[in-house]
This record gives sequence, structure tokens and C-alpha cells, in this order.
Amino acid sequence: MTQHTDLPSDLLPTTVRKFFAAHIVRDADTAWSFLAEDAVIVDQDETFRGREETYAFLRDAGSEFAYTTEQIGAHRVDDAHWVVTVRLEGTFPGGVAELDYRFALRDGLVAELVIANHPA
Repeated sequence: MTQHTDLPSDLLPTTVRKFFAAHIVRDADTAWSFLAEDAVIVDQDETFRGREETYAFLRDAGSEFAYTTEQIGAHRVDDAHWVVTVRLEGTFPGGVAELDYRFALRDGLVAELVIANHPA
């Protein structure tokens, strides 16, 4: 059963919370440490698989822009799936974006992360 209630950050699983905190400050080494060996990241329909590709994504994503990130929502889908919604404001085309970070967890690590536009 899907539960769509907004959660404060401190009620997210530790893995999600720590990954996201590292990702926001562009600490690729720490964020990467929360990924499963065979992790998959999908960002706006581009897929990164395995340790090398996911690390390169975490290191380089958005590096050509200056932006701020604010968590504006979070919810639990089930025990293994969580969604964090963020608002980005910065120098990228359009200047503002709301994105969903959809986490799938396995054995305490991020097995899959899908980053997509938040539905209006």
C-alpha cells in the first residue's frame, strides 16, 4: 500500500538521508558509498550503471551550473521505496526545477535512483 504523507528528513531511512545530504553538497565520494555495487541511476532518461558510471554521474552532474537545493517533500512508498522532492534554483536553463528522487533500497544501500521532473 502506498503512503503519500510528507515526512520530515529525519524520518527518512538513514541511507537515503545521508546519500542525499552528500549529493546536495556535491560530495561524490560519500554519496557513492551508499550505492549498491550494481546500482543504477536514471537522470532525465539517461541511465548510469555500475560503480564507474554512477560515480562519474555523482561527481559531474550539474557541475556546470550554480544552484541551490531545497527539500520540499518526502514520502514512503513501501519499505524499500522512498521519494524525496526537491526544488532547484540556479543558473541552468529555466532557472527553477522541481525534481523527484525516487530511491529503491536493497540491503541498506541504494540499488536504484530515478531522478525525474516532479509532476505539476
